[in-house]
Amino acid sequence: MKVLLVPNYSRPVAVEAATELSQWLEMQDVEVVWAHDKKKYPNKLTSAKGSSLVVSLGGDGTLLRAAKIVGYTEIPLLGLSFGHLGFLTAGDSEQVVGSVASALAGEMHVSRRTSLDVELHMTDKETNQPEVAHHFALNELAVTRGADGDMIEFDVGVSGNHIDRLRGDGVVVSTATGSTGYALAAGGPIVHPDFKGMLITPIAPHTISARSFMTGASDVVEIATSYDRPADRSAFVDGQLVSRDKTVELACVRRGLGDIVLLDGGPSSFYNSVSRVFYGRARH
Repeated sequence: MKVLLVPNYSRPVAVEAATELSQWLEMQDVEVVWAHDKKKYPNKLTSAKGSSLVVSLGGDGTLLRAAKIVGYTEIPLLGLSFGHLGFLTAGDSEQVVGSVASALAGEMHVSRRTSLDVELHMTDKETNQPEVAHHFALNELAVTRGADGDMIEFDVGVSGNHIDRLRGDGVVVSTATGSTGYALAAGGPIVHPDFKGMLITPIAPHTISARSFMTGASDVVEIATSYDRPADRSAFVDGQLVSRDKTVELACVRRGLGDIVLLDGGPSSFYNSVSRVFYGRARH
């Protein structure tokens, strides 16, 4: 058995907990692998291949990094909260060993979270050569105005059906998991993670008629930037810029090839997190 640890290296308490957890796991004859420090080694890749469990120790950002490492493999992922909000992380930082022991014993609730396959068609700004890239996402794709600050114009379509041409700061295409992230800040709804479709949420649209709406699970969302307004635009996947030195022409977003198998405290944990994080109810 092998367990991959993904700590937030910028938080000493998370690294210390990961060290203690590693020692306990090794005493149980479990092989332990650590993800590298991304800030020190930005070009190094970590693989979850062969792992029975992936444990993130940090906040939601650390869990998103762990989810990217897991990708479409459906290896179970447990998030231990050492961040500020900890909406996605379910494990208690005070009970690290106990939470992991429960996960390894198959005693935790499984929440299958829809992932996204983000297909980006871009043009290199220097060579003008076209490029197509695929990215994994757990939360969202955001196509936004770029460094020049001008609003962008884009067409929104779903499975070949044209919805509208919009102007504004951009658009967010998110999963139900991502509904509590950028999409929520842009005015979208909070959606239960069992929902398998996508949410399309305009960012500061220059019209009062544009609204966030949901798609079906098998739909493909198409975001095509307009040539009538050649403003700079950027693409962010789970908060990370993926269009550096590129011009975004078209984005096609569909459900990913596998779900993220997120371990949590049970069906009520989502509503407890919503109450705690967004409505200010203290944890009892």
